Amino acid sequence: MAQALGFDFGTTNSVMALADGATTRSMTFTSRAGEADSMRTALSFMKDPLAGAASLKVEAGHAAIRQFIDHPGECRFLQSIKTFAASALFQGTLIFAKRQTFEDLMEVFIKRLRVYADDNWPSEVSRIVTGRPVHFAGANPKPELAMQRYSEALTRFGFPEMHFVYEPVAAAFYFAQHLKSDATVLVADFGGGTTDYSIIRFESFAGKLKATPVGHSGVGVAGDHFDYRMIDQIVAPQIGKGTYFKSFDKRLEVPSSWYANFGRWNQLSIFKTSREFVELKKLVRSSFDPEKLETFVDLVEHDEGYPLYQAVSATKMALSSAEEAEFNFAPLGSGGKKTIKRSDFESWITEDLDRIEGALDEVLTKTNTSPDSIDKVFLTGGTSFVPAVRSIFTKRFDEGRIESGGELLSIAHGLALIGERDDIAQWTVQG
Repeated sequence: MAQALGFDFGTTNSVMALADGATTRSMTFTSRAGEADSMRTALSFMKDPLAGAASLKVEAGHAAIRQFIDHPGECRFLQSIKTFAASALFQGTLIFAKRQTFEDLMEVFIKRLRVYADDNWPSEVSRIVTGRPVHFAGANPKPELAMQRYSEALTRFGFPEMHFVYEPVAAAFYFAQHLKSDATVLVADFGGGTTDYSIIRFESFAGKLKATPVGHSGVGVAGDHFDYRMIDQIVAPQIGKGTYFKSFDKRLEVPSSWYANFGRWNQLSIFKTSREFVELKKLVRSSFDPEKLETFVDLVEHDEGYPLYQAVSATKMALSSAEEAEFNFAPLGSGGKKTIKRSDFESWITEDLDRIEGALDEVLTKTNTSPDSIDKVFLTGGTSFVPAVRSIFTKRFDEGRIESGGELLSIAHGLALIGERDDIAQWTVQG
């Protein structure tokens, strides 16, 4: 039987859900990393000598991470590929001498999901509904370009119909299944790279749910930015950021751009083979704080990017339920164990919080919607657990109106539900 397929192509995680009538189910994937109903949006490529010189062993999700960790010097790893979608500057990347465009990477990722799904992959799909953020991440994002790239990649799979829907709209449809009465709903979707808002009016007529879009807004700031702020404050000063070196008779600061590589943990493996890393190792001899730069070099050479990412994520998560949390990262030595106060963390992310709140102001203002006219607020995505983020909403809306849930699954299931609707054209966005 033909089914509607909802595809939440996320910055950090991706999920697929199938709808058949009023019910939905998550698609499960089985890889060498185990079984899961969500996949990290990551790819790894490694030469496979058993399959011929031109063949590559390709993995996705946590299996890609495992392959990269097991073979760091032999493997090309890419994560958060969604962040390249709307960038005109990204024209492709070389993977073992073969150029791969964004469309190629998205196609490879979906193909791996299809392999991992095996018998769970539907034999027939009536339409695929893919989510997209209200505003894509990046300095100068071009949504039309992103939609063109999405369309090209998905066309290669021969789906009869393709539709694109704002991610917070999909989350709203997921949430609306549990509404007991008519309601105006504000959805805040916190992803890895973007924060998006939608206001939708839901009403029931003769047992059928009617939905009317009110407005949308978004900003390219979310959980990944919080992680980087923590690294920049806790780790970067210990490995030489802000220190100086001697160049002839001048005192110069170590390039701060080198530390931006910590914004994406896999970037350290790329930095490892760069000219800048060669320069970093040379600067150790002329540095006023050589031990700090030596630690920087050690982190890169020993591929400590992923363990660092895990340590930061664990600390951030702990701060969501405690006023203090321990940061533990052994490769930093004595400096790798610190007590982090929630108040300090919140001060580090102040600029990001302001932008997230600004996007909320935007959707309320441009739709002429007062907080009192919002019946329900649905927060979804891991960043919604951060107390400073939640307080943006509690100071405007009564606690009783705020709900959360479906952190990984809500968008995909909402997309699948929209895929079953006769009025799907009302919810489709083109650019």
